[in-house]
Amino acid sequence: MNKGIYVATIEPNSGKSVVVLGLMRMLLGKTAKVGYFRPIIDDTLDNEPDNHINTMISHFEIDINYKNTFAYTRNEVLDLYNKGKSGDVIDQIIKKYKYLEERFDFILVEGTDFSHENSSLELDINILISKNLGLPVIIVSQGENKKLSEIVENVQLAHDAFKREVDVLSIMTNKIDPKDILELKTLLRTRISNGTDISVIPKIKSLANPTIKEIVKNLNGNVLFGKDMVNNQSENFSVGAMQLRNYLTHLKENALVITPGDRADIILGALQANISKNYPKISGIILTGGLIPEEPILKLIEGLSSVVPIISVKEGTFYVTNNIGKIKSRIYAENTEKIETSIATFEKHVATEKLSEDLVTFKSEIFTPRMFQYNLLQRALKNKKHIVLPEGYDERVLRATAKLIDAQVVDLTLIGEKQKIQQRLIKYDIPLNIDDINIISPQKSPHFKDYVNTFYELRKHKNVNLDMAKDAMSDVSYFATMMIYKGHADGMVSGAVHTTAHTLRPALQFIKTKPGVNIVSSVFFMCLEDRVSIFGDCAINPNPNAEQLAEIAISSAKTAQDFGVEPKVAMLSYSSGASGKGEDVERVRKATEIAKAKAPDLKIEGPIQYDAAVDMRIGQSKLPDSEVAGQASVLIFPDLNTGNNTYKAVQRETGALAIGPMLQGLNKPVNDLSRGCTADDIYSTVIITAIQAQDI
Repeated sequence: MNKGIYVATIEPNSGKSVVVLGLMRMLLGKTAKVGYFRPIIDDTLDNEPDNHINTMISHFEIDINYKNTFAYTRNEVLDLYNKGKSGDVIDQIIKKYKYLEERFDFILVEGTDFSHENSSLELDINILISKNLGLPVIIVSQGENKKLSEIVENVQLAHDAFKREVDVLSIMTNKIDPKDILELKTLLRTRISNGTDISVIPKIKSLANPTIKEIVKNLNGNVLFGKDMVNNQSENFSVGAMQLRNYLTHLKENALVITPGDRADIILGALQANISKNYPKISGIILTGGLIPEEPILKLIEGLSSVVPIISVKEGTFYVTNNIGKIKSRIYAENTEKIETSIATFEKHVATEKLSEDLVTFKSEIFTPRMFQYNLLQRALKNKKHIVLPEGYDERVLRATAKLIDAQVVDLTLIGEKQKIQQRLIKYDIPLNIDDINIISPQKSPHFKDYVNTFYELRKHKNVNLDMAKDAMSDVSYFATMMIYKGHADGMVSGAVHTTAHTLRPALQFIKTKPGVNIVSSVFFMCLEDRVSIFGDCAINPNPNAEQLAEIAISSAKTAQDFGVEPKVAMLSYSSGASGKGEDVERVRKATEIAKAKAPDLKIEGPIQYDAAVDMRIGQSKLPDSEVAGQASVLIFPDLNTGNNTYKAVQRETGALAIGPMLQGLNKPVNDLSRGCTADDIYSTVIITAIQAQDI
């Protein structure tokens, strides 16, 4: 079941609150525990709570700590973007959302309120956030003071922008003239005819009317009387500048009276009209110019049985009148009348039963690299493992170590001399406290003699003597591998400096392969823009035969499943289906048949070309009945030459993050690095190694 929905607007003053309030009422009618999250909130004065959040958690009595309902303020996000740290923004938002996801059955996520200055950036941010949370989107737009053709054009542009990246569940266009609802709905359904749900919500006049509370806040006014009635709505306003007998004829229902504070006649006349059956009710009185009625007048007002809010402001009548006309009304927690009106409007004009059914049955196919990395980190944290890094002097290893220690995700041992490592930390200005890590020099280790004897016993049948065993255990790769064998560490990551052969040789000599596994192979986790694909084997086996290819495919499918990726295996070749002939394609065809026989439940297709494996249009054209074509998540290359070149080409040309290689088939996890790896590559590989160690 889908666990969230993202509500995104495409312009300022869209009336998004109507949709969010209506959705929350709908969700609470279907699900017991519904959470609420705003990734980015507006900056507030004096750190006062965000109005949207306060309204939602107060009115619906959501059991949630305010600090957990948002990730950043608008200015914080802009500052991080300007510093080139946009990735940090997404990582923190994912972390906050996942925390709520564990505690609630469903999460209603409300996107940003648009500002005119950064609307393009905000659109991109909302798309990026919804994509990385893997949530379907409801797009909210508004049609106030717009032609129908302009509304349709704006909605289609927004729909297309979101649809390229995420799933659009519904489009809701708000603030529409009631007489245009049917025509606009027809126009939108004609233009956007892909089955996306479309709702059109009329403009509700009462929702646009500001309350006295909003006017007081906007004008920085002082409430003299009627503090318990500040939620009164002002449907219109008029200036009391003429004589009372003339002004009374201009009063309208729920009007706001604006008059200088020394006009006692207008003040008292308006109050009397409010209680008279012959005149309409007023919503309040604004006294301008910083003038307050004299004491006898105040005493008279105080003694009245019914008093509307009377507000004193410093500014003059013209300024006050002009600014009240510009106030954009908001919905807040105490204004239950507006909240209930919003919910009733939503329920009347939105097909809530269909929408709730769509939400329940929705399943996202999007799995972004940042989601994948977050999931890896959380899995590693649940069962902390001890990883050894033999290349303790390398700058990249030390930088990765600092990041891993800061995340507290693993326990680490570095192989090397403590003093030399300290010198390098100073030289490279790496913020790592040397006391937070275990550092071992092989020959100074209290386990060195035991390791030598163990290696001798394991390899004496290969004519290894004690001197040879001592030399071997002095080597960082052999020593680190023996730590794993003896249970003094859970896994090893090496290869930043050493060759693959140097890293793997000791593992193959005494860690050995798992029962039933005949070949050690490797995979890369290719973190593409909107998905994570498994590439194998791109690092170990030069020319696997059909039996070995089949085993690589089965092992890679299991790896995908272990790491949260649904395995759909493509056995790659230069032809698809039965179209090609030749020794190489026949080897892939045979490997596919062997894999199907050994793992009959596995979704696997081969031979298949790369484009047919990953592009739905091409895949359906070439193999229309395939469960894999166009949606492969595990891609098995026919040989090392093809695999290694392809992963590097994809990595460089698309900017994809390639995590690995991760080795498959060993009894305990030993993973090899590319000598061109970065500190981030090492960081990710260590986390993967720790997760592998959890399953042993």
